[in-house]
Amino acid sequence: MKKAALHNLGCKVNAYETEAMGQMLEQAGYELVPWTQRADVYVVNTCSVTNIADRKSRQMLHRARRKNPNAIIVACGCYVQALGKEILMEEGIADIILGNNKKQSLVELLERYEKQKDVTLAWEDINDGKKPYEPLSITHPAKHTRAFLKVQDGCDQFCSYCIIPYTRGRVRSRGLSDVLTEISALAQGGCKEIVLTGIHLSSYGIDIGSSLLELVGRAAEVEGISRIRLGSLEPGIVTGEFASALAGMEKICPHFHLSLQSGCDSVLKRMNRKYTSEEYLKRCELLRAYFDNPAITTDVIVGFPGETRQEFEEGMRFLERARFYEMHVFKYSRRKGTRADRMEGQVDEREKAKRSGELIELSKRMSMEYRESMCGRSAQALFEEPFSYNGKNYAVGYTKEYVRVAMETEKNRENQVVAGKIIRKLVQDVYLMVEF
Repeated sequence: MKKAALHNLGCKVNAYETEAMGQMLEQAGYELVPWTQRADVYVVNTCSVTNIADRKSRQMLHRARRKNPNAIIVACGCYVQALGKEILMEEGIADIILGNNKKQSLVELLERYEKQKDVTLAWEDINDGKKPYEPLSITHPAKHTRAFLKVQDGCDQFCSYCIIPYTRGRVRSRGLSDVLTEISALAQGGCKEIVLTGIHLSSYGIDIGSSLLELVGRAAEVEGISRIRLGSLEPGIVTGEFASALAGMEKICPHFHLSLQSGCDSVLKRMNRKYTSEEYLKRCELLRAYFDNPAITTDVIVGFPGETRQEFEEGMRFLERARFYEMHVFKYSRRKGTRADRMEGQVDEREKAKRSGELIELSKRMSMEYRESMCGRSAQALFEEPFSYNGKNYAVGYTKEYVRVAMETEKNRENQVVAGKIIRKLVQDVYLMVEF
């Protein structure tokens, strides 16, 4: 039996697509092995969101070639899409090159390559006309308890720093019935939690006469699914109607990732983000009005072109006001082809690193404060695995707010949803919970 190893770089959408390709290979008779093992086929699903992601993508492709010079190397994803035919110039980097919207052809192209032994390029300009949604699906999740589910692709926002609209194309939504069919299959396989993901999840449905709220409502009706978690959202989607509707669905996890990028209005304007910091804060307040102590997380970019120390500090004060559970902090990375790449006032790398360090420290403090605020509260945990500490046995999992908790038990609690009360910190970022 031929062996295949897959490696994913980048976002949750990439992770879903990598999982789908793995299951396609399994169905074609391949044995999936860890990336560290020798394989006959290596598939690298690349990322291009930053220069570092580009570099890691190239490194992993070269590493695969060194592992087994006779293996078939498959490069796919956003780095490939961004480079297009130029990737062929890097001799020997890959044998099969799949652009975005071409991953469903993986098995067919592997069969063709084995016959012809010629480098194969399956790539098209994803921005040339309206493209269909690529039909990928999974039948069982890599983790038994939780499954990421891609429901949308593409983005129409064109933030000035972002290459993704050029590598993913325009907004495309997956058909509602197709999504529900996959959710039902996952539930029948024992999965308790689904995470709806997309490149621009808030745009789901605008091209097919539906909406994200309709999708969530229908997903909540699927028997066997206990929890629904949402991927990254644009703040503009959070209206009173949206928050009220979600709050009325028992399965919804009060864990919301609202993309911010900067807490300074002048920087937001240069980024081409379509809200002010105060408008963003109102969305957070809406969620807190409809949910009891929801976990709100975000992304922040530091060192955007022209960002002065004063603008950075203004943004930092806003972040403290917003009281996030977690912040994902990124140093601005120049991307060729974007407006921000041509802007004056590019910030020195050392200054970016300094500012990033300050925000990471703030994030750590706010994260600890949020987790401490959960002590004494009732919670519902989905347990994932056993855990031993100080000679005692625990089950470890996550609350709906995505706080990691442990409950002392001698039983196997994997994939069980348990209600209880959070007592105190147990170790590091794990909090002790007792069952009701």
